[in-house]
Amino acid sequence: MKNLLLLVHDDDGQEARLQAALDLARAFDGHLNCVDVAILPVLDTDPWSGGAGTAMLLTEEKAREAANRTEIERRLTQEGVAWTWFEATGEIAPCLAKAAALNDLIILNRRLDGLPIPDMHAATAELVVKSGKPVLAVPEKMRGLSVAGRALVAWDGSTEAERALCAAVPLLAKASHVQVLEIEDGSTVGSASDAATYLSRHGIHVVVRAEKGASRSVAETLLAGIAADRSDYLVMGAYGHSRFAEAIFGGVTKRLLDESPVPLFLVH
Repeated sequence: MKNLLLLVHDDDGQEARLQAALDLARAFDGHLNCVDVAILPVLDTDPWSGGAGTAMLLTEEKAREAANRTEIERRLTQEGVAWTWFEATGEIAPCLAKAAALNDLIILNRRLDGLPIPDMHAATAELVVKSGKPVLAVPEKMRGLSVAGRALVAWDGSTEAERALCAAVPLLAKASHVQVLEIEDGSTVGSASDAATYLSRHGIHVVVRAEKGASRSVAETLLAGIAADRSDYLVMGAYGHSRFAEAIFGGVTKRLLDESPVPLFLVH
């Protein structure tokens, strides 16, 4: 995890993203690739305005981001990490997807609890599915990632769970405690002991716990597991079914993006 792609934008989640990125950069001697996105405003639909309203809003957005860049760059020079700055204009997900190719991890918020714009929930979901990269989705109020803390791994044997487990190995190797939580709801296709064996060969020794999924949903079981284990982050495969189906009918990923009190390490 040497190359970390960080969304920079002047919103309520920026400090959480920045602190998580700094903790990861220090832990892995990594490089922050900061993408400062000036978000396109809602299009002006007044045919008589000639787009003047949209142009004015975009000018204001770029001015805010210019001021934001000055402040964040000032802070980065004092943090002792390597970083590079890029600027982009557009929607968050396409801008970050374009920059994601040579990065190991994308750092976003799981959602923002304040204003509906920017829609961080939607941007995170789109990047998880389309970028092909792991996404670390952090809570808006978080102020730092405990890299050496307690990790919880959600396991159901799916392809997505396997990919998440493999991608998270460098992070899990730094954790002080790793628990693999297998929820037996009838859909599990691989044994959690196989996941434990895989991790042990990377020098990561884990505790395996199995939970019956009959009395509550998978999402509720995971949220309870986070609380019971005092986990600092959760590793999970995302959108194991169809993202469209999850968006319409709910789903584990959507519920965790809505409610998780800890960062989510997500891989599709």
